[in-house]
Amino acid sequence: MRIISVVLLIFLILLQHRLWFGKNSVTDYYSLINDVERQVDTNTKLTARNKILYADIADLKSGIQAIEESARNELGMIKNEETFFRLIPSDENQETEKPLNRVSP
Repeated sequence: MRIISVVLLIFLILLQHRLWFGKNSVTDYYSLINDVERQVDTNTKLTARNKILYADIADLKSGIQAIEESARNELGMIKNEETFFRLIPSDENQETEKPLNRVSP
C-alpha cells in the first residue's frame, strides 16, 4: 500500500509540475488571455476606422459634392469664376496687419 501511495504522489507531483511550469501551462494561458484582449481592442479600433473609410468611399462614389470638397481641401483647387481669399493670422508682435492674399483663376 505504501508503494502505491509513493507512486501516486510522484505522479501527482509530475502532473502539477507540468501544469504550472510546462508547455501550455497556467502562465501561458494567462498570457494568451492578455494577448486576446489586446487583439480585440485593436480589432475594434480598426473596425471603426474601416467604417469611416467605407462611408468616405460611398460618399465619393455617390456625389459630386464629396469629390469637390476633397479637391478643395486636399488639392487646393478652386472653381472657374471663383475668388479665393486666404486669411493669414497676424502675430501679436507685429504692429501692422498683413493684407489678404487674393487669388483668382
